[in-house]
Amino acid sequence: MAYPSAPLSWRDRLAGSGIALMVASVMIAPMIDIFSKLAIATVPAAEITLGRFVVQAALMLPFALMRGRLFSRSLKHGSIHALRGLILTIGMIAFVYALKHMPIADAIAIFFVEPAILTLMSGIFLREHIGWKKITACVTGFGGSLLVIQPSFSEFGLIALLPVVTAFTVAIFILLTRALAHIEDPWAVQFQSSFWAIGISALILLIGEGTGSDIIDPVMPDLRSLTLMACVGMAAALSGILGAYAYRAAPASILAPLQYFEIVSASILAYLVFGDFPDALKWLGIVIIIASGVFIIVKGGETTPPAPETAI
Repeated sequence: MAYPSAPLSWRDRLAGSGIALMVASVMIAPMIDIFSKLAIATVPAAEITLGRFVVQAALMLPFALMRGRLFSRSLKHGSIHALRGLILTIGMIAFVYALKHMPIADAIAIFFVEPAILTLMSGIFLREHIGWKKITACVTGFGGSLLVIQPSFSEFGLIALLPVVTAFTVAIFILLTRALAHIEDPWAVQFQSSFWAIGISALILLIGEGTGSDIIDPVMPDLRSLTLMACVGMAAALSGILGAYAYRAAPASILAPLQYFEIVSASILAYLVFGDFPDALKWLGIVIIIASGVFIIVKGGETTPPAPETAI
């Protein structure tokens, strides 16, 4: 005999919508890297970073203005926003330049040691209790990243460490964002990070003009490159918006582990577009990174997961 199922509570429905939004976010996020890798063949990394944040800020601005809180508190915390913009710009330039030489899945997998770095930094700088279980998970995650880094290092040299640099910068970025999380509107915080990143990226390009560097020397982009850079910004903004609303609908403890599906979706898309696919050893490292990261998130609820605006 079949019994009628009980109706879902509003909390269950919210959690379900949050999961759906987060899945959509992590499916879109790898498009940031796909378009960046296509664009960097002709445009330097700092210029792609500038284009991304120009588009991202333009798309975020209406949401921040509609909420009427864009300048209510942000001006009071200008130094924190400026530092966040600097850290974010450095991280994005490093990651985009890594994509010029490395397969996307490898770079993203290495980057995802970020939760382990954030956990350790939280213990050191914020005096948060970590415990031996999370420390063990952090060390295990770093071990998994070495399985991905080692063959990449032998092939690409120090460039293979750039995703680690990005992981450190994003961890610092999140720690700085915590200082604003309870006193500023989240849309204003997201817009301000893009706003400052635009100015810093432009300054870096101004300094780099004429150097011949494929990282910071600006070029006049053609229509294809402009379109690709615009797509980078749109994908980042859309992924960020979906992620932001996902975290409003469901607990971080449920959603944060889903972010690791980005490695899988990135691997599939990178294979379809570039023909790149991790080998068995790298997949072993990826599995270890994912397992350690999920453990840290599930067992350490106080650890903030990567913010949606920092999608790589």
